[in-house]
Amino acid sequence: MSPLIEKFAGTKYLNHWVVFALDTFVSLLSTLFAMLTMSWLSSVQLPLGVIGRVLALAVIIGCATRYLLKTYRIIIRYSTLRDASKLCLNAMLKSAILYLIVFALGYLSVKQLIAVAMFDMALTLASQVAMRIVMITVYETFMLRISKDDRTRVLIYGTGVKSVALEARLRYSENYTIRGFVEYGTKRRGQKVSDMPIYYFNSEDTLRWVTEKNGIKAVLFPNYESAKEESERLIKYCEAVGIKMLITPPIDKYNEDSKSKNYVREVRIEDLLGRDEIKIEVDEVSRAFEGKTIMVTGAAGSIGSELCRQIAQMKPKHLILFDNAETPMHNLRLELEGTYPELSFTPYIGDVRFKHRVDEAFRRYTPQIVFHAAAYKHVPLMEENPCEAVYANVVGSRNIADMCVATGVEKMIMVSTDKAVNPTNVMGASKRLAEIYVQSLGIAIENGKIEGRTKFVTTRFGNVLGSNGSVIPRFREQIANGGPITVTHPDIVRFFMTIPEACRLVMEAATMPTENKICVFDMGEAVKIVDLAIRMIKLAGLTPDKDIKIKFTGLRPGEKLYEEVLSNEENTIRTSHEKIRLAKVRLYEYEEMVPLFDNLETLARKVYVEDTVRAMKQIVPEFISKNSQFEKLDAEREQKESSGQIA
Repeated sequence: MSPLIEKFAGTKYLNHWVVFALDTFVSLLSTLFAMLTMSWLSSVQLPLGVIGRVLALAVIIGCATRYLLKTYRIIIRYSTLRDASKLCLNAMLKSAILYLIVFALGYLSVKQLIAVAMFDMALTLASQVAMRIVMITVYETFMLRISKDDRTRVLIYGTGVKSVALEARLRYSENYTIRGFVEYGTKRRGQKVSDMPIYYFNSEDTLRWVTEKNGIKAVLFPNYESAKEESERLIKYCEAVGIKMLITPPIDKYNEDSKSKNYVREVRIEDLLGRDEIKIEVDEVSRAFEGKTIMVTGAAGSIGSELCRQIAQMKPKHLILFDNAETPMHNLRLELEGTYPELSFTPYIGDVRFKHRVDEAFRRYTPQIVFHAAAYKHVPLMEENPCEAVYANVVGSRNIADMCVATGVEKMIMVSTDKAVNPTNVMGASKRLAEIYVQSLGIAIENGKIEGRTKFVTTRFGNVLGSNGSVIPRFREQIANGGPITVTHPDIVRFFMTIPEACRLVMEAATMPTENKICVFDMGEAVKIVDLAIRMIKLAGLTPDKDIKIKFTGLRPGEKLYEEVLSNEENTIRTSHEKIRLAKVRLYEYEEMVPLFDNLETLARKVYVEDTVRAMKQIVPEFISKNSQFEKLDAEREQKESSGQIA
């Protein structure tokens, strides 16, 4: 589209002062015609001077009422019945004020006055409405003539308020041509909305017939909820038919100054996997954090950064962002400065593995609440580097927990993982060790064996959608590069949760009576990874195994086929929140754990790899390696047990 046409198709069709002048002109003509008609019908010849004075009054009064009601500021091509009511009110006010003055001056009788006032009002309203209809017609005719034929033909899903508002928003889009609405069932068959036809579908075949007949290339959903509702019906029909699925944010987030293409994107797998928004006690959570100094470790990571965003909305006294990743921290700092200009916060470059740096941060800022999200999380990498896993996940968590106690922190909330349940890899075992240390320390304080006031809460959940290095961004990148998509095993399944809902549950758990407990989250239904890959290929408008191949690479070191179910009745206890349960876990004595953790830290620092993993298995006997070089340590232990060397 040329710059001239783009400018014409922009927000302002005509300058509002031009509209003001045109309204004044047609209003003046209406008054003149009404006066002349009255003179002709009643045979009363008004002097030209009187007519001139009446017309002058009409201009002054009409301008005043239009300025008062702001009718000239309405964008004409978006005019509605509500705008027509303003034009009607303007015509009534103008006629009432004008002819009251005319009557007071004695120019007309009461009978003549009523007749000419009503006629003038009707003419003024009709002429202004007609002028707008002409403008809209001219505009639409012009836009149709200059519109490109290669714009994407789209059907909008549904006929609700949001769908109709979306049609109005995109009516003159340079990227999309709205051809009508589509909904399930024949209830509205043959009807129209906004002068657009309503099409129906009740099967893949009916959708195919509608789209082929009308050249439809995409279905546009007005919000996330409607896309999720149709994830097992219309979305799958669209995938089978081979048309795109688009989605747009809520209309209240739309910026009229931006091009519509920035607010329409393809439906993503996250939109379909995400469950209904999890409800939390927002007021109670806000009260718990408002006015407090809060530290988030791992603040620049996927979970940590979202925790920072949510905490920022709860008016903390000060927020400390603790992380060792410089560039992500810089990006988070810019985001928080732009989004929350009133927020008091400090980015602090530090590493939880280094006790002196942790000590300095706690002594300087004296946080009251600490969210500990810093960790190494990638299973294969930690299987290859177990000493680093222990150093970061175990020693780092111990440093944070000890410093919380030393400085009188009120509460520490640790973010753990479902891989800590019956771990089969070093990463999961390291997180289970962190859980053991934190929980045993909290119980020791609770029982008066250790001096302190800190309460500890641990939260477990599974994979989060779209986190750094996770499967969905990886698949999306592979699809963009033309494939293949790599899946480790045809039967591998995982649980998924969105980052915001995981963080909401972490914050909710922090405000519940869950001290020194391990909170586990309801992760919903498990998702088969190969099905996820197939769905993502189809959402991209491609065909699995034709456009994009799926390649099975074999399980990686330490990887399970099936993650443990976190929240079943056998291994958890209910809480007041339906999505949060308490894990039934073995409890450890803190004084017995301290020498074991001291030894584990020493081994990890010296990079004694096998001895480090052996020590991990000693503390966490349910840690049985799978598809790993450390399976030999399990065989070694089993042999010793069978020979009576281990009781």
